[in-house]
Amino acid sequence: MSSTLLKRRKLLTIFTNQCILFTKIKTPQNPRIQNPRIQNPFRVLRVSQFSTKFPEYEMPSVTWGVVQGKKEKLVNRVKICDYLKGLGIIPDELENLELPSTVEVMEQRVSFLQKLGLTVDDINEYPLMLGCSMRKNMIPVLSYLEKIGIQKSKLGEFVKNYPQVLHASVVVELMPVVKFLRGLDVEKQDLGYVLMKYPELLGFKLEGTMSTSIAYLVCIGVNPRDIGPMVTQYPYFLGMRVGTMIKPLVDYLVSLGLPIKILARMLEKRVYILGYDLEETVKPNVDCLVSFGIRRELLALVIAQYPTILGLPLKAKMSSQQYFFNLKLKIDPEGFARVVEKMPQVISLNQHVILKPVEFLLGRGIPSGDVAKMVVKCPQLVACRVELMKNSYYFFKSQMGRPIKELVEFPEYFTYSLESRIKPRYERLQSKGIRSSLNWFLNCSDQRFEERLQGDYIESESLGPSFCVGGKLELPGSEIVSDEEDESDDDEVLYKRTVSM
Repeated sequence: MSSTLLKRRKLLTIFTNQCILFTKIKTPQNPRIQNPRIQNPFRVLRVSQFSTKFPEYEMPSVTWGVVQGKKEKLVNRVKICDYLKGLGIIPDELENLELPSTVEVMEQRVSFLQKLGLTVDDINEYPLMLGCSMRKNMIPVLSYLEKIGIQKSKLGEFVKNYPQVLHASVVVELMPVVKFLRGLDVEKQDLGYVLMKYPELLGFKLEGTMSTSIAYLVCIGVNPRDIGPMVTQYPYFLGMRVGTMIKPLVDYLVSLGLPIKILARMLEKRVYILGYDLEETVKPNVDCLVSFGIRRELLALVIAQYPTILGLPLKAKMSSQQYFFNLKLKIDPEGFARVVEKMPQVISLNQHVILKPVEFLLGRGIPSGDVAKMVVKCPQLVACRVELMKNSYYFFKSQMGRPIKELVEFPEYFTYSLESRIKPRYERLQSKGIRSSLNWFLNCSDQRFEERLQGDYIESESLGPSFCVGGKLELPGSEIVSDEEDESDDDEVLYKRTVSM
């Protein structure tokens, strides 16, 4: 018993000394010094029990801190929502979004967006933009967009069209897409233009639709060096799926008789035709051409000359032009079909423009029936400038002194340059004492013209060439086609016609 009492006394002595020491440590001279031995868990418990007279050293309850934070957040959220409702912004979609800690921060965000040019309606279209931090999201993203070529005055329009960009990471998401576009040979000065046209590009994955679309186009013959200009002209094809949009259109055009390499050249210059809907636009337009009398075997040539015809409101345009040609030019529907086959651009020509050269020819005393024949044979007449036609006609009458009948037989005369072809060649004929038809000395290359002048005989007259807009004439008769031209296949001939589209 004595030993037990002794141990108790020692413990009491220890506790008493600790309390006294603790009281001394609390003096103003040493307010923050702690006894190293207090690290003992048992002693910490005892100190906490005996230090109730010093509440400033007691730590608040963990549970109390969390509950108080949740209450503050709820109160601030209610205040922020009330503020947004007062502006006319509907905060319903912000329910699961982390909002700023104070109303003042939200006011700064709204003010920043309004200074960009966004209205309350624009914010309501995509209210999630209010969850973007100005310092972490808005300012870095907009600074980068301005750096790559988007004008500062158009940043608001860009955000309005593609507000999701404010959530993007400059380094992880935006920079790789810009680097990818530069790798396609999109010029640096064109980046802003491309992204303004199609801002959704900044949200695409590099290994997804963009890469497969480019790979397919290169596979069918598109020159890789032309991909950059194609993206600049029509960046939307980068977002088109090969299997559901690009390939079905390509396969259909090839089925019409359009050679694949000619189609590739078309896409290099007119890539926007990939945006035409196959079922709703392209196929109905092809059927429309056939219904108006265009021969199926010439559909490929019509499309190659004027690819835009695939996307026009064709039925309405052709109906209007056919009626006009019949009423004003006295050309029947069959003649109109022949005109469209040779020059499909006539579908989109303004009727006032068409009338000017026709009225000029009628004013020269040419009968309306002959003028109609001239237009059917050479539709390019309706696109000629009247001033140039006057000069050519004056030379024809005053210098050549030939009858009007020759113009009716060869209306292509008005499509040749007076100064560079008609005058020089006519003077050469005069110096040689040769008289020939307009067709014989105008409708040939310079080399063939020299061969004809040096020949000991004049070639017999043959059927004139079929004139097609876009390049080389199709010369009928083996006696006119050179050996080199004879060796070219059909695809190459069609390419030569469309190379200058």
